Amino acid sequence: MGELSLKSCIRPKKYKSFKGNVGKIAPNVLKRKFGASRPNQKWVTDVTEFNVGGQKLYLSPVLDLYNGEIIAYEMARRPLFDMVNTMLNKAFAKLGPRDKPILHSDQGWQYQMPVYSRRLKQQRIRQSMSRKGNCLDNATMESFFGTLKFEFFYLNRFRNLDELQAGIKDYIHYYNHDRIKLRLRGLSPVQYRMKYKQH
Repeated sequence: MGELSLKSCIRPKKYKSFKGNVGKIAPNVLKRKFGASRPNQKWVTDVTEFNVGGQKLYLSPVLDLYNGEIIAYEMARRPLFDMVNTMLNKAFAKLGPRDKPILHSDQGWQYQMPVYSRRLKQQRIRQSMSRKGNCLDNATMESFFGTLKFEFFYLNRFRNLDELQAGIKDYIHYYNHDRIKLRLRGLSPVQYRMKYKQH
């Protein structure tokens, strides 16, 4: 590899938001049933961390399991609840009057907070949580983070967090609108959702 100037990408340790039981633990309603028959039926969320020169940026997205689309996200320099709360506001704006999705997460402290559970109930959203220490229960979200980092973050150099934040915004737009998936019959997530609306 040295003679050919090849370098391997090594996944850094994932940001872990679990700090022990700080609130109510919700049941694993999703149970790894990652398929969805319509938009806004099953959502998943998590938080991931990026590091640029010792400075950290956190990303908190919501992914729709129907088409893999990132329907809402928020970024922040510190992993505070306000980041998740703002993300929820954006996600709730995508709901129709009859939508009652499941929202699945890990057992991170943000998702155990009473205010988080209360906000979901107000929107008729059913809360679901992975079992402790079981990342496979939220595999679709983990897969998105892996794709984002391997296709974008590890292939570029960033001078500062502002540059990284702008790049993530551009990548998510590309991921939603232009990046095709075989599972979606060669369409991008947004194209697949628009096709659903036509039926």
